[in-house]
Amino acid sequence: MSELERIRLFLSVEHVCGYLPGRASRNAFIDPEFPLTPARYGWLLEQGFRRSGVHVYRPYCQHCQSCIPARIPTDAFQANRNQRRCLARNADLSLKVVNRLNEEHYALYRDYLLSRHAGGGMDAHNREAFHTFLECAWGEVRYWEFRAGRRLQALAVVDETPRGISAVYTFFDPDETRRSLGTYAVLRQIEDARRRELPHVYLGYWVPGSQKMDYKRHFRPLEVLRHGGWKPLPEDGN
Repeated sequence: MSELERIRLFLSVEHVCGYLPGRASRNAFIDPEFPLTPARYGWLLEQGFRRSGVHVYRPYCQHCQSCIPARIPTDAFQANRNQRRCLARNADLSLKVVNRLNEEHYALYRDYLLSRHAGGGMDAHNREAFHTFLECAWGEVRYWEFRAGRRLQALAVVDETPRGISAVYTFFDPDETRRSLGTYAVLRQIEDARRRELPHVYLGYWVPGSQKMDYKRHFRPLEVLRHGGWKPLPEDGN
């Protein structure tokens, strides 16, 4: 048995589900004492795990299995008409990749949460929580700045591993919803992974019935982790 296969897991207490109303949620966390690296995290992504800050977890709900790990195979991906339009609509944006979060990023994050997730359990006014949520000391974390001229339109938080990249979180100017910047960020990540011959872009969890997670099924082909293996998601989403 390898070292990775001997990792201890710790269960969280149940809490209100952030995706499906009326549900309770809990997570299985990787032992915080286990020494993580980008390579080890790449293996854990393949097993359906995800990170929040420095903590790596996977949903482990007692009566629900609706959170389904999802990834895009970069070589096979084909943009649909709406996604091609999204790329064209944002052709004016520049991209710069930076290694640190700053005050401009936090201001955009605060505006985004106040507009889109008010009352959703995330504190828009807590600067420390912002850094704790997105940064990761053991990871290869990059922050993708999308700008129109000098104005910051969106920031995508991206983890790099030898097995692919993980789309951690994207937030954007709430006045620019017509740009579909969340979709645009994923499309640019697919381009980057393909250019570097990385096989997958990991999207976290697809949750059938959750409106805010529904966009993920529009990236085709989409692979989901079910019954012990990664399989293409059928067109009907079942």
